[in-house]
Amino acid sequence: MGRVALPAWLQPRYRKNAYLFIYYLIQFCGHSWIFTNMTVRFFSFGQDSMVDTFYAIGLVMRLCQSISLLELLHIYVGIESNHLLPRFLQLTERIIILFVVITSQEEVQEKYVVCVLFIFWNLLDMVRYTYSMLSVIGISYAVLTWLSQTLWMLIYPLCVLAEAFAIYQSLPYFESFGTYSTKLPFDVSIYFPYVLKIYLMMLFIGMYFTYSHLYSERRDVLRIFPMKKKKM
Repeated sequence: MGRVALPAWLQPRYRKNAYLFIYYLIQFCGHSWIFTNMTVRFFSFGQDSMVDTFYAIGLVMRLCQSISLLELLHIYVGIESNHLLPRFLQLTERIIILFVVITSQEEVQEKYVVCVLFIFWNLLDMVRYTYSMLSVIGISYAVLTWLSQTLWMLIYPLCVLAEAFAIYQSLPYFESFGTYSTKLPFDVSIYFPYVLKIYLMMLFIGMYFTYSHLYSERRDVLRIFPMKKKKM
């Protein structure tokens, strides 16, 4: 007896693409909501809206960034084609800044740098998730491809600078309140501001590695894309 062909919606490749499309769609909707909310609030309240950005959209931002950790699993199990280490560095940057530096210090949440950082993150993610979502279903646009592979060249270094500035502004509060600083047995203590200063240096080292990877990826994608367009 011959093998019965599975319906298209039961085939593993279809299920993988459907899952990725839904994941990218959820992320796009979340980041679009954040960006729209920030834009409307800025035109409604001006600079005053920047002070309470975290209180207005911090929950949704934390939710989106937490869900983004699934991307490491996607790469590990092979349903998403990307390199694990560069993506890991990008995600850990955001998780550390958002959850460790900003969320733990209410005084930092009111700084303008939080609003600037959220704008940069959302600009990158709205373009990236739109491009990924359409790529999964086989749709590609030259402008969107170019934008997704080029926008980060300006925005990503600015993100790292904003993240570094957020750490710098948080240091006095970690020193004053002793958050995360602890004393271990055998007279060993962890002074968290020192940990942040070390991480500050690692942040720029990681930026160099990530930037190099993204640039190589951009070169490969933009080299292949015109060939695909000609075949179409």
